[in-house]
Amino acid sequence: RRDVLDLVRELGPTIIRYPGGNFMSGYRWEDGVGPVSERPRQLDLAWFSTEPNTFGTNEFIEWCRLAGTEPMLGVNLGTRGPDEARAYLEYCNHPGGTALSDLRAAHGYKEPHAVKFWCLGNEMDGPWQIGQKTATEYGRIARSAARLMKWVDPTIEVSACGSSEPFMPTFGEWEYEVLNHAYEVTDFVSLHIYYKNPYKDVQEFLANADIMDRYIQDTLAVCDAVRAKRRAAKRIMLSFDEWNVWYKAREPRDLALPGWPEAPRLLEEIYDLQDALMVGGALITLLNHADRVKAACLAQLVNVIGPIFTEPGGAAWRQTIFHPFKLVAQHARGTVLRMKIRSTQVETRTAGMIDHVIASAVHDEDRKTVILFMLNRETSKPLEISIALRGLPPISRGSGFQIFGDDLLATNTVQTPDAVQPVPYEDFTIKGDAVLASLRPLSWAMLTLSY
Repeated sequence: RRDVLDLVRELGPTIIRYPGGNFMSGYRWEDGVGPVSERPRQLDLAWFSTEPNTFGTNEFIEWCRLAGTEPMLGVNLGTRGPDEARAYLEYCNHPGGTALSDLRAAHGYKEPHAVKFWCLGNEMDGPWQIGQKTATEYGRIARSAARLMKWVDPTIEVSACGSSEPFMPTFGEWEYEVLNHAYEVTDFVSLHIYYKNPYKDVQEFLANADIMDRYIQDTLAVCDAVRAKRRAAKRIMLSFDEWNVWYKAREPRDLALPGWPEAPRLLEEIYDLQDALMVGGALITLLNHADRVKAACLAQLVNVIGPIFTEPGGAAWRQTIFHPFKLVAQHARGTVLRMKIRSTQVETRTAGMIDHVIASAVHDEDRKTVILFMLNRETSKPLEISIALRGLPPISRGSGFQIFGDDLLATNTVQTPDAVQPVPYEDFTIKGDAVLASLRPLSWAMLTLSY
């Protein structure tokens, strides 16, 4: 669908992960290449559906090129092992002269796909996962797979599975044991989390940005402990390759439908204004850890907990969470600046004491701009913000956008696709290297300052 492709380009993701997700742990890549008419139909045990394999690796690579994004491929370490992972890489990346690379050419793709980022399985600590493993089992298979893959193509980077979320009983122990086995061949540790709203309280909900911050810090502490133990020069980076808000579409009928249907409509979360604020807060947190979080993927893209929603044969529109992601993807280019924030605070059950305001700043030296992303978690009143910029020329002008509204449950629908969208942000004044700004209660704002 061209309308969906246009929305993906507008959204601006720079890397997209395939083939999943839990689906990855039962996937046979060979079944998704070659003539479509010859591809087998098979059961998908992750989502209890029928997979026709009409869309596979080569179609995904072509689609990524059309969308202007980089592919991130995952190998099945649930039901398969290191040699199958090596074969998948060889099919995709080897220039030619072998059975697998020549098979790719026979399928119409003479030039290698040159995929650089590879995931070593998915959520292998989870009891829901096809082929769940202990940390020791997974660490050994991940090490073997990464070794074989890097022998075939030394230019790739690989991500090993971390814990499925920070609330897993083995969190910390899992990462430590996996890296004990696979540190030398691992470039990234993968993090996943989906934020919920169990208290039905917006301030508690938005406190999850602090949970994300601690999750990142704690995972890095484990990675660096293994580094110190091994006296390694290399530092492990993080790939936050599944994260989003997801708490409404979690009923049994949202997770599976009877009869093994093909392409069932599952996990169709409808996002509201407070979800957009939470996604905006998570984006701020990710930016503030850009020194170690080198990849991140909002999960997922279309309909299934996605920023884009469609009706079959009908319209496509932007969900509320589309907007903060788009603004960050478009404008957060350059160098993230360390910020010192002094804010009023509030006590929460979710994350303890939190600041009312969280923020991130990005300096784009080429464009001579500093871009501020700010979230006000104060529920009842605006907050006056004083921003001091040091070491930069005086600010000459500013512009921005903000997301807010009276109805936190407002959603975008086919009838009202723009009910929640960014509006111009003008509540600020510039005085040399200082900016005075006002943030509405429960609002997310982007402010571009030019010098």
